[in-house]
Amino acid sequence: MTTPVPGPVRPPATVRPDDARRALVAGSVGNFIEWYEFGIYGYFATVIAAQFFTPEGGSEVEGLVKAYASFALAFFFRPVGAAVFGRFGDRVGRRPALVVVVSLMTGATAMIGLLPTYASIGAAAPWILTLLRILQGLSAGGEFGGAVSVMTECAPPGRRGRYGAWQSFTVALGLLAGAAVAVLLASVLTASQLHGWGWRVPFLLTLPLGLVALRLRLRLPPDEPPSARPPALVPGGRAEGGAGPEGGPRPRPGETARAVVLGIGRMMGWSAAGYTFLVVMPSYLQSTLGTTFQRALLGTVLANLGFAASILPAGGLSDRIGRRTVMVAGALLVTVLALPLLHLVQDPGAPGYAKGAALFAAGAGVGLMAGPGPAMLAEMFPARVRCTGLGLAYALSNAVFSGCAGLIITEVVERTGNVDVPGYYAAATCAVSVAALLTLRGDDHDRALR
Repeated sequence: MTTPVPGPVRPPATVRPDDARRALVAGSVGNFIEWYEFGIYGYFATVIAAQFFTPEGGSEVEGLVKAYASFALAFFFRPVGAAVFGRFGDRVGRRPALVVVVSLMTGATAMIGLLPTYASIGAAAPWILTLLRILQGLSAGGEFGGAVSVMTECAPPGRRGRYGAWQSFTVALGLLAGAAVAVLLASVLTASQLHGWGWRVPFLLTLPLGLVALRLRLRLPPDEPPSARPPALVPGGRAEGGAGPEGGPRPRPGETARAVVLGIGRMMGWSAAGYTFLVVMPSYLQSTLGTTFQRALLGTVLANLGFAASILPAGGLSDRIGRRTVMVAGALLVTVLALPLLHLVQDPGAPGYAKGAALFAAGAGVGLMAGPGPAMLAEMFPARVRCTGLGLAYALSNAVFSGCAGLIITEVVERTGNVDVPGYYAAATCAVSVAALLTLRGDDHDRALR
């Protein structure tokens, strides 16, 4: 019996630079809209609570808790969206899935800006708002898996971390844009105008943004579902994934489930600390420390600037020294510094620049995890289940540790009177993530996507 002569490895299909850039922009823009919307809901939580969840004579704290409960409920529909739209993206194609989710997100968000308040239609108002939040949660759940799959699969060799980091960078841009709009409205409108109609403006702005995103995604080149793509051939005729989204045998459900659980652990600190410092902080500063709305938003802008400043450098650095090193450094930084930084913010005698620097540093620590995070998740799943797998890991982590952050922090602070709860929450979840991140292989960034 003759031994077959090994042939050369078949190189993966190349992606044209124009298509790679188009995939990067189209993948990022929908994510920008998603996080802009989630940001403005968090920044205007006290206003929304008053308009939809606080009947005349009701408790402001109780209304805020209900507003955050609606916020959390949307997050618990994210895994459903990740499963539904992730499977759609894996079986039908990335582009169709991305077009559907950005359309759903835009429509639901714009409808919130037109929704009658409790004073107009009574108890129906919070229920309709919650329904629209559920639709947003479904679309947001499908957004991450499709966008990260497209961005990492189209990345040039050795740049997967930087391309994936744009997903996290647009999180920062969306949150900053939401904060900027909130600060502008709070500065030019009176309190009565802001509560009367001004809060609607940020939600209605998503309509033109969504139309731009839809146009960009419709211009993406048509893609085949991974199940229709032939596997790459290596010497001896074995099938192996290349650098692109190749086919191959479908992984067993147990393998995918284990990878999803491990991904949740690796993301836990990123999710919890990110929402604590980047979204929940304004309401915490107002309701717990008595900070004005404008100052609370300014502090959140500084935290988001720190977050944005570290994301792309962290993603690029992870392409050189590995995802594990960079992400563990970020999780350790937040674990050690969360409480001291929070104490500095709470100190009435501390100078303003020191408080601003503390919030900036907190955001930067989260950015060290968020920069390499999308590429890390993409590298955990083969192409046939990549949209579904990484989307579920991200959505479940965010549902439990992000969506519940405002509810947990507000409720526990109210019941215990302990104003250090946000620091404990961020530090504890990041400590768990350190353990999960240490299981990463040091050379994952050098391996081809499966």
